[in-house]
Amino acid sequence: MAGVVAIGFLIALEIAARRYGLPGPITNQVREVIFAPKSGFLLYAGMALMMVVLTWRQRFVATGAAIGIDLAFLVVRWAVGAETTGGHPFGNGAVWVILGCAVIALTRRTGRERVLLLKGVGLALLLVAGRKTGDIWLLITSKSRPEVLDQYLATADHALGNPSWLAGRLLTATGPIGFNFLDIVYGQLAVAAVVVALYQLRAVAVERRFPGHHLVRTFLVIGLLGPAIYMIFPVVGPIFAYGTGAEHWASVSLWADTPSSEQWAVADLWPHTPPPLNTPQHMPFDEITPRNCMPSLHTAWATAIFIHSRQGPRLLRSAGTFWLIATLAATLGFGYHYGVDLIAGVVFTLTIEAALRALDRGWDRSATRLVAHGTAVFAALLVSYRFLPLEMARYPWVSAPLLLLAMTSVIHGYVRTTALPEPKTPPARQPEPQSELVL
Repeated sequence: MAGVVAIGFLIALEIAARRYGLPGPITNQVREVIFAPKSGFLLYAGMALMMVVLTWRQRFVATGAAIGIDLAFLVVRWAVGAETTGGHPFGNGAVWVILGCAVIALTRRTGRERVLLLKGVGLALLLVAGRKTGDIWLLITSKSRPEVLDQYLATADHALGNPSWLAGRLLTATGPIGFNFLDIVYGQLAVAAVVVALYQLRAVAVERRFPGHHLVRTFLVIGLLGPAIYMIFPVVGPIFAYGTGAEHWASVSLWADTPSSEQWAVADLWPHTPPPLNTPQHMPFDEITPRNCMPSLHTAWATAIFIHSRQGPRLLRSAGTFWLIATLAATLGFGYHYGVDLIAGVVFTLTIEAALRALDRGWDRSATRLVAHGTAVFAALLVSYRFLPLEMARYPWVSAPLLLLAMTSVIHGYVRTTALPEPKTPPARQPEPQSELVL
């Protein structure tokens, strides 16, 4: 059922993208069999997820085959003079190995072994498809939502002291070192998730089964549901609505080459001058910039990584904490998000995580109450950002504690629920010994 729903969703998104003259997620994924991938790191991360079902010998063979195929592609591209502009010169080998394992599962495996290998292949393809789906969703938001609600969030953000403006000034002061360091952390969030997921799935090859709940499930559901909120609450972010866009970082970035979007902005205010407190209005924006702020999915994904890293050793827990802090600093410092986006992102993640845990361990009163509470808080945040931003800005000593208290209540509920002992299955009743009949 899940597979049918996923395939149907991808086909629907492919059709929607074609309506806007764009290639869909299926087309983009098929292209990477031959053409330069957009992210070779992501493809190798997907292959690593697939290899949790393989033995160590099979993993070495698969890795060697992927590297060999990539070297062959590199030689061919060099020979014919093919460019890899906008992509990575590696990653095709990982795609070929993943597809090869699918063929092996269908032709050389049977029974549970076939199902297990196909699950590994499906996990890898879902990770890649999730990224492609997210990219298409962002393009669709920019085409289908000509007006954005940034003025509402900027007004509500006065209650928190305009944290994006403060973080932007601090990051600008660090120069190219601070920016590019956070840019790498921000861009490789999926790779960090794979590291945590590999730890959680480390026993699959031995036990020959997947655990009921792991990080990849949460990651994919966040990416599936988040863009739906983008369509309801389209926002481009302070660096675009109140600045010159990504051009602001052009002088310090090693990779950015983006034209200015200042002509669409309210004014060139970010990050030095906080926006004035006026009645917010809808504002038109270009058909290129994604409306991907509310909620902050980078915050949501980093929160999920932090939660799942708590199960690991000290090094993994420290890495999860670092990635969460660095991602929060980047989302605000880059000017991609407002402070209220981050609060919504945390509530969004904890609600999804609670629901997925309940699906695995069974619904009880505490899980149902937590999911309902998280959903209500998230809806209340969206409504208050949209209809009460002026009141929030005028009374920050009331609204700011209320925002933080609402987020903290969901965090507290999640911690209490996950700390409860899991229900134990009562031991099977042993039959009483029967007296022997002596003939």
